[in-house]
Amino acid sequence: MSIPRSTPQHRIGSGFDARSTAADVLQGIDLTGRLAIVTGGYSGLGLETTRALAAAGARVVVPARRPAAAREAVGGQAGVEVDELDLGDLESVRAFAERFLASGRTVDIMINSAAVMACPETRVGPGWEAQFATNHLGHFALVNRLWPAIEPGGARVVSVSSRGHHASGIRWDDVHWHRGYDKWQAYGQAKTANVLFAVHLDRLARDRGVRAFALHPGGILTPLQRHLPKEEMVAAGWIDERGEPVPGIGFKTPQQGAATQVWAATSPRLDGLGGVYLEDCDIAEPAPADGARTGVKPWATDPEQAARLWDLSAELAGVNAFAARTGTSPASEGS
Repeated sequence: MSIPRSTPQHRIGSGFDARSTAADVLQGIDLTGRLAIVTGGYSGLGLETTRALAAAGARVVVPARRPAAAREAVGGQAGVEVDELDLGDLESVRAFAERFLASGRTVDIMINSAAVMACPETRVGPGWEAQFATNHLGHFALVNRLWPAIEPGGARVVSVSSRGHHASGIRWDDVHWHRGYDKWQAYGQAKTANVLFAVHLDRLARDRGVRAFALHPGGILTPLQRHLPKEEMVAAGWIDERGEPVPGIGFKTPQQGAATQVWAATSPRLDGLGGVYLEDCDIAEPAPADGARTGVKPWATDPEQAARLWDLSAELAGVNAFAARTGTSPASEGS
């Protein structure tokens, strides 16, 4: 059955695929004079993203919950600087944004790569579920507080989602999982939120030259799995009893896993586009009706749900750089 072409979610023939690396997609692209912020840019895919952007000439700012560990990980790479940021603490988000804005610099690339996955039930702030709070609300607040630096640069804002968004849409009646926590569904909700954030940010910001994207990086074994017991990963068929990846699973290398977010942030093929979900260095197709775990689910790209989530997030985070457009709380509220 053919899928109606009423959605922008269709491949554009990028010339890259699941095997492409971050270095591959940056071939011929000079980022000298550009500034990128990469949350989580000192571990896993984020670290590979930092390395690739810096190697192409960008200045990369890495906000980190553990600055000392971040400085050790980036190893003094030229063009990379580390600052402190805890996405689960909105006061920390505010402080980082204020320090950055005080520097007078503009942002050309904003990559929201930091995440927690399938953690035990954890509460942060005023009792918020940690995956939704860290993966979505922290990044929502960060982008809105950095807006005075993002808008002048005509930045691309890239949110690293996951195929995990297939597990759950937004649980509007219980977004913080006060009734019956499920770690994988909570992760799915947070990853759906990442996509909806990109959809609505792009709608609000495109006429100011800022475009937003979300993406699935692929399956990669990184420190993101730190909350998963070895036995669970063995049972899932990801690794064997020795902790080695099971052949044939199709895991990407970290360099391949970083490729789609780097492509989203830099590719000329995406000029004039935005508000779409990507995978394997191309725009993803809509998820098929047969339940196969590929493409993007309709609940993650629904513009009405995206607008609803934006308003809820602005209320919870106490910041909204687009208040005049959405009618919700002003950017200074909660400060």
